[in-house]
Amino acid sequence: QAQLVESGGGSVQAGDSLTLSCAVAGRTLGMSIVSWFRQAPGKEREFVSGITWNGAHTYYRDSVKGRFTISRADAKDTVLLQMNSLKVEDTAVYYCARTLASRDPQLRFWRTYSDWGQGTQVTVSS
Repeated sequence: QAQLVESGGGSVQAGDSLTLSCAVAGRTLGMSIVSWFRQAPGKEREFVSGITWNGAHTYYRDSVKGRFTISRADAKDTVLLQMNSLKVEDTAVYYCARTLASRDPQLRFWRTYSDWGQGTQVTVSS
């Protein structure tokens, strides 16, 4: 089991940038995929981006490609989500989550993940 803690959310204007951070602790991290999901009010939780723990593979949903970048900060066991050119439709609670040894497309489904953070709110206004 892993423990995940998100930080970095906030309220910004459209076109601004934010960086979300997910601190991960636990066993078997080397076999993990850590992903970001988001959930807007009244909508289903959706996959945003994921990364293998060794950083070799990254995954994005189409609507954030070219704007969001996921990465690992090795020294701190942290996964970062750099979000540029934010849009109003990016407004949601963002969660990081961990799963063991999953593949595309299964890693894009929230039910694949067993460990979750508490979430951080991102609000983008026009």
